[in-house]
Amino acid sequence: MSLPVIINLIAFIGLIFFLNTQQRKEYTLSRLVLIGLIAGSVYGLALQLIHGEGSAVIKTTLDWVNIVGSGYVGLLKMVIMPLVLVSMFSAVVKLDKSGSLGKISGVTIGVLLFTTMISALIGIGVTQAFGLTAAGLTEGVRETARVAVLESRISSVSDLTIPQMLVSFIPTNPFADLTGTRSTSIIAVVIFAILAGIAARKVSQEKEELAAPINTFVDVAQSIVMRLVKMIMALTPYGILALLTKVVATSNAADILNLLGFIVASYVAILLMFVVHGLLVSFVGVNPVNYFKKIWPVLTFAFSSRSSAATIPLNVEAQITKLRVPPAIANLSATFGATIGQNGCAGIYPAMLAVMVAPTMGIPIDTHFILSLVAIITVSSFGIAGVGGGATFAALIVLPAMGLPVTIAALLISIEPLIDMARTALNVSGAMTAGTITSRVLGEKSTDEQVENAQA
Repeated sequence: MSLPVIINLIAFIGLIFFLNTQQRKEYTLSRLVLIGLIAGSVYGLALQLIHGEGSAVIKTTLDWVNIVGSGYVGLLKMVIMPLVLVSMFSAVVKLDKSGSLGKISGVTIGVLLFTTMISALIGIGVTQAFGLTAAGLTEGVRETARVAVLESRISSVSDLTIPQMLVSFIPTNPFADLTGTRSTSIIAVVIFAILAGIAARKVSQEKEELAAPINTFVDVAQSIVMRLVKMIMALTPYGILALLTKVVATSNAADILNLLGFIVASYVAILLMFVVHGLLVSFVGVNPVNYFKKIWPVLTFAFSSRSSAATIPLNVEAQITKLRVPPAIANLSATFGATIGQNGCAGIYPAMLAVMVAPTMGIPIDTHFILSLVAIITVSSFGIAGVGGGATFAALIVLPAMGLPVTIAALLISIEPLIDMARTALNVSGAMTAGTITSRVLGEKSTDEQVENAQA
């Protein structure tokens, strides 16, 4: 290990100790996350300015820094399946009315798909307003390799029908799904937990002597899992510090400048969709400003980690404790929102790519094209969980369905991480918006006991 690397790591350790001192002052999570975000951004920028873009010193330094960032994301992923299983099981067992589960699922999925439609329209409108086109995009070595990879995957994606997609949600082996072996594992675990919860309710009704032990088991399991989530969430500022360091230190200024128009247009579309989320929650009596203040730490982690799934534990906890969404709704919206109707990855992104490519193929952007594109995007957003891979796979579904080539998805690979951060934050915001709206529409809020259990 060279001396510059050692100095860099000493500086990083110093930042960790600084964050720790701030945490001991019992600052709010929002403030600690902001401190971690600023510190990581400044530190990453300093690495680039001192050592130069693509430096071996930066690469070696980030190998060690990633232990913190990737380790934190790994811990969150570790708790996803236990949290989904136990929380959904508990929510169903404790539902006041068993019939409300169908309403919760229906309203949640309906909101997710509705917001995806809006996001697709915004993506189309912004792309046209900026006059973006696929013509003139350059293809380098990385882009050429990416094209080959995408083309090799088109057949497996395009052959996936909606019935096959729905069948893939069935948990044929729930133990395997708990290990995350399939791209649909999260939804499969949700379905298994719901069915198990319904079975537990029926057992409690048929054998009253077992009702108390079942409720005790549920309370114990939920308390343990939520305590585990809280332990991991305490590491959030450190994870943000490491993740932002990597993002900033590895950013390519030349690539950003070359595709600046697409980057700016993407962020404008994403910001407009955040405004839509604020308007939607205001319609159900929630102050948009307070809403975003409460979910800001969750959005920050989603932005840094680029993982909707890894954000599920923070998503659920924030909905229950900050937004007063009941556990059943919070868990369903967070889980479904990570796999269905992703506003950023499945809505805005494929819409923008389609509008950019269509003119180069001689296809006019008329009413028929727009309606067809929005319909395909809305339906295919159900399939992102079925094929995995987020925005790129959403493009692999939508573009061929519209008779368009997928090459453009490869040509944007150099700036993909920069845009994907904001898309992921929007995905998570969409999930929390769906949970908030569902809660208010059904007239349900989390109780003080439920809040305490989530914070315990």
